[in-house]
Amino acid sequence: MAEFFSTGAGIALIIVAQVLAMVAFVMISLLFLVYGDRKIWAAVQMRRGPNVVGVFGLLQSVADALKYVVKEVVVPAGADKAVFLLAPLVSFVLALVAWAVIPFTDTWVLADLNVAILYVFAISSLEVYGVIMGGWASNSKYPFLGSLRSAAQMISYEVSIGLIIVGVILSTGSLNFGDIVRAQDGDYGFFNWYWLPHLPMVVLFFISALAETNRPPFDLPEAESELVAGYQVEYSSTPFLLFMAGEYIAIFLMCALITLLFFGGWLSPIPGVPDGALWMVAKMAFFFFMFAMVKAIVPRYRYDQLMRLGWKVFLPFSLGWVVFVAFAAQFGWFGGAYARWIVGV
Repeated sequence: MAEFFSTGAGIALIIVAQVLAMVAFVMISLLFLVYGDRKIWAAVQMRRGPNVVGVFGLLQSVADALKYVVKEVVVPAGADKAVFLLAPLVSFVLALVAWAVIPFTDTWVLADLNVAILYVFAISSLEVYGVIMGGWASNSKYPFLGSLRSAAQMISYEVSIGLIIVGVILSTGSLNFGDIVRAQDGDYGFFNWYWLPHLPMVVLFFISALAETNRPPFDLPEAESELVAGYQVEYSSTPFLLFMAGEYIAIFLMCALITLLFFGGWLSPIPGVPDGALWMVAKMAFFFFMFAMVKAIVPRYRYDQLMRLGWKVFLPFSLGWVVFVAFAAQFGWFGGAYARWIVGV
């Protein structure tokens, strides 16, 4: 058996099994994310939320998914059918593919790339095409306007996210997520992580992640009162489900990025307590809880306010932070907190 797994067919089988394990983790997490999002929203509004299907309503997400799957797929008469059906698939697949470089421990990662951050950048920049394709192929003014607004929003906040991550790269000297996590390891646990030296950028990254994933209070492209549900208004059944699944997977990816970049990834917050994948998952769950709380309690922005915040506040602030971190790393300010690539720091 060991000899088989050293052959080409065996290696391919191992890779397929690893990919399926990652997909299974993300898809099962998706069911609980939707359930948790609805329960948290309900708790803030002092109502029960999903509580009928399954124990404590835990199977409600499964029932909703089955409802979408068995419905008829309706394609508008004037739509470009091929592009119309391809758009949600593009959104879903790209959101899923980005997880290939997300590590859960030193060894639990599908592809330990030295340019993992560039890979995530490339995938996230392509995700906007699914939104544009869906809005354009619908052959209707409402989804087309919604897709344009969504594309402008996603591109605007990708710039800020990119510059914020550049600051972390300057501190680490690597584009590899594993190196970034290992650079945060130290004798002080929680206080060794990048959230402390990069504290202003943690807040900006979190807000930019909300806007990048079209989450409230920045869900303007799909706000019911704003634009008749936005770019996916003509979608139903499984294509609509793929759009929504892709959106939640992208949100969970942002939770993973915040965890890896600023909060130590799989590292334990308490010195002496073993590190592990459970810490990684727990931190991701906490940040999703924060996403859900923002959705429940923060009022929606106007679109002009959203764009002004991205271009006139976040962009110059994040650009200035990159310059600051570059000087701090080069000259070893603050005891080398911004230059973890120096041996012994």
